[in-house]
Amino acid sequence: MNNIIMLPIIIPFFMGTLLILFAKKHLTQRILSSITAVGLTIVSIYIAWLVYEEGPLSIGLGGWEAPFGIAIVADNLAAFMVVLTSIVSATCLFFAFTTIDKRRERYYFYPLFFYLVTGVNGAFLTGDLFNLFVFFEVMLLASYALMVTGSTKFQLRETFKYAVINAFSSMLFLVAIAYVYGILGTVNFAHMAERVAEVEQTGVLQVVAILLFLVFATKGALFPLYFWLPHSYVGPPTAVTALFGGLLTKVGVYCIIRMYTLVFTFDISFTHHTIMLVLGGLTMLLGVLGAVAQFDYKRILSFHIISQIGYMIMGIGLNTALALAGAIYFLAHNMIVKTGLILMSGATEKITGTTDLKKMGGLLKTHPVLAWSFLILGLSIAGIPPLSGFFGKFPLIVAAAEESSYFLVFLSLFVGMLTLFSMIKIFMNVYWGAPQHTKEQATLSITPTLLAASPLVILTIILGLFAEPFFAYTEVIAEDLLNPSVYIQSVLKE
Repeated sequence: MNNIIMLPIIIPFFMGTLLILFAKKHLTQRILSSITAVGLTIVSIYIAWLVYEEGPLSIGLGGWEAPFGIAIVADNLAAFMVVLTSIVSATCLFFAFTTIDKRRERYYFYPLFFYLVTGVNGAFLTGDLFNLFVFFEVMLLASYALMVTGSTKFQLRETFKYAVINAFSSMLFLVAIAYVYGILGTVNFAHMAERVAEVEQTGVLQVVAILLFLVFATKGALFPLYFWLPHSYVGPPTAVTALFGGLLTKVGVYCIIRMYTLVFTFDISFTHHTIMLVLGGLTMLLGVLGAVAQFDYKRILSFHIISQIGYMIMGIGLNTALALAGAIYFLAHNMIVKTGLILMSGATEKITGTTDLKKMGGLLKTHPVLAWSFLILGLSIAGIPPLSGFFGKFPLIVAAAEESSYFLVFLSLFVGMLTLFSMIKIFMNVYWGAPQHTKEQATLSITPTLLAASPLVILTIILGLFAEPFFAYTEVIAEDLLNPSVYIQSVLKE
């Protein structure tokens, strides 16, 4: 039964390889991709249910048990992240059917899409540091290719910067792995947790903890390592940008949660209460200030990706059950809503042909469903009840107040207000007022495009209206994280 946790890695990898053979057959690619995306979502939900009922599932590849073999582990957090990945990727795929041009399809868009999903799922399910590095590279190589396809001057320049920064980050990652193996004699997460408890988290091990945090902070786009994100996410087609915005930075956040609730948990006054809370607060503030200063639809949303990461890091830094549950709920909410908002920007661009707010207006009159869909998602990300954003931020703010971190409470509320201001700015300029588009643009139907993105709009409403059972689930995940012995026993079979 445990072998089933390999499917979220094997299925997209196999399909990515198979689709290379059908690179010139667009219809075949679309049919096979659709079946795979839906099947992957069903399998992911089944695995999450299985883990919730029976506890963490783990296997050692090739019959080599941990800590000697390659461990694949699905606990509640990893299984939940795989479910979210399946939902986000499936939505982006169906959106791509209506927006991506045939030239990109011919240049292996679908194989690269599934290789990226392979890397993301592998990063969530791996149980050791070296294979986390391997899955990172799979994910990044696919993202480089997806980002550069189209070969505009802007894309080439931003992809180059993105690749150089990630190459430097990967080099640091390898150095950190070497240090970890040299000090602890293992790279298996569960075994690392046991060894750190024995040798204590001091001296060089503290440096390694910070080095790994730098690597994951770069992937997650935390202050001051976020400068690569706003520009590099603007160039690719919207379906690709939404996939990146929904998934890639969240892998960095997941790694921080995994590493600093399982392995490096013995000096939280320094790693959590000092570094994470300070950087989380600065990421929130500077990200939203960057968004407020922009007047381009996609750039505003790109800066908001950064700002929202700050909330999640704040929850991890507070390190209480309520804060962790809130951070995980917020993470799920953000993956759904942020992806949805970026897709809305793509639908708008499909009509108007621009992302400049000054060149748009009046879409509420000609495309009301698009306008109201954006408004629901925009209010959700700003934290307006009863949508999911409110129930993501509320426990984080309460947790900060309980820990007497009143400045973080103020900062969270202030950033929420600026986020609302940004969303209203988009709505007033793009959807309100007098139409600035032509008659042909006004009659352009985008029903298939909106249908593809609609599951995300519905999900943010469901997550808000039924917040209690969803939050109860994230509380279970938070309890598991604060009791790492469950994860360790499931991997090491002790």
